[in-house]
Amino acid sequence: MTARPDAADAEDLDVEEVLALVNDRRDTGRTAEGTPGRASGEQVPPPTAPTRSDAPGRPDAHHRATPWPEARAVAERAARATRPGSRAAHRAPAPVPLDAALGLTLAAPLTALTDLPSFDTSAMDGWAVAGPGPWDVRDEGVLAGHAEPQPLSDGEAVRIATGARIPPDTTAVLRSEHGRTDTQGRLHATRETKHGQDIRPRGQECRNGDQLLPVGTVVTPAVLGLAAAAGYDALTVVPRPRAEVLVLGDELLTEGLPREGLIRDALGPMLPPWLRALGAEVIAVRRLGDDAAALHKAITTSDADLVVTTGGTASGPVDHVHPTLQRIGAELLVDGVKVRPGHPMLLARIKENQHLVGLPGNPLAAVSGLLTLAEPLLRTLAAHPAPEPYALPLRDEVHGHPHDTRLIPVVLRGDSAVPLHYNGPAMLRGIAAADALAVVPPGGARAGQELELLDLHWASAGIGVCFT
Repeated sequence: MTARPDAADAEDLDVEEVLALVNDRRDTGRTAEGTPGRASGEQVPPPTAPTRSDAPGRPDAHHRATPWPEARAVAERAARATRPGSRAAHRAPAPVPLDAALGLTLAAPLTALTDLPSFDTSAMDGWAVAGPGPWDVRDEGVLAGHAEPQPLSDGEAVRIATGARIPPDTTAVLRSEHGRTDTQGRLHATRETKHGQDIRPRGQECRNGDQLLPVGTVVTPAVLGLAAAAGYDALTVVPRPRAEVLVLGDELLTEGLPREGLIRDALGPMLPPWLRALGAEVIAVRRLGDDAAALHKAITTSDADLVVTTGGTASGPVDHVHPTLQRIGAELLVDGVKVRPGHPMLLARIKENQHLVGLPGNPLAAVSGLLTLAEPLLRTLAAHPAPEPYALPLRDEVHGHPHDTRLIPVVLRGDSAVPLHYNGPAMLRGIAAADALAVVPPGGARAGQELELLDLHWASAGIGVCFT
């Protein structure tokens, strides 16, 4: 068994080793979805491609489609199934300035570069006092950011601001509201003063060299604040996976009202920010129409970690995704999923360390594909831990598909999930008002039945946080 690298070696970790450390901190008793009996951190073999009896136009294509939970597990495993040392240079952990690190994963432990606080400081506005009172008060005060003040003598006090350095030989800090001065200008305490009161001693929070946060921690605003306080200007992190969006379809308009058989493109505006919410850096959005040659060129020249296409995943006369993937020798990992909406979605390995997620053209079906295939793949590439699954009871009955999983928009009201209308494959009205998607098993769900929920990443955290 290969030993896990310890914190001292973390600066040399690659993305896969960071992810392994993240997995090691998960509950080892919990199995990965769709892989019964496997601990979530255990290495699994790469997924195998569907047989070519699953080729476009086959009559049994739906019956050979991948079950929904298994499709998500395949997407997660696909991001892990890379040869050691084969990761492109732009995927190697690297230092990133604090203002660009939000949402990324630490690839090196956050170790204190100084004591915190680095000197004894006042925790309150008031007076630094020495010995028992009453005290004679110095004329000059002590402010934060100033050099070390002169020592105090017994019976002496000096005005002090929160965060200012404590003068040597100080006994305590007397809060402003706990002191009064007499007509001779002497300071008296209005309540008992204890030794060390309201003084933050040097090293109270940490000592230089203490590990504050481990490898695999996701950088939050609080982590940024801690890093800055601990002396960091940059953090060594796993970079964002890079994504490129290819919008297909001659029928799409980019402005104005639908007209003459043409419709507005909803996915071009929706997918890039959604991919950013999933942690990706969107490097390009290209509108290709129904042009097989343009699609071939766009896929073969892309250097993104993930290429996302919209539409063209079925077997119609202008559905060019399958033929293009076959032409370039891509490996189909998922070719259709037993889920509604979105069953024509696909996942392919284009080449080492590069994948393609083919989304259906209908908007809600595309959302289904995004959360089924792109989310677990991007999450794993970013070395983010899988979210803990959670469930809530349905307030109302939901009709299901006889054989497939359904994903339906819901709003959360108290301790229940309320299904929303307008949940057809081409509709966005429901998802635009939703807090989550409920996972409805084949056959449907009754009122009161608990269902797994898929969070929409901005629903609880706020757009400004998630879309950075």
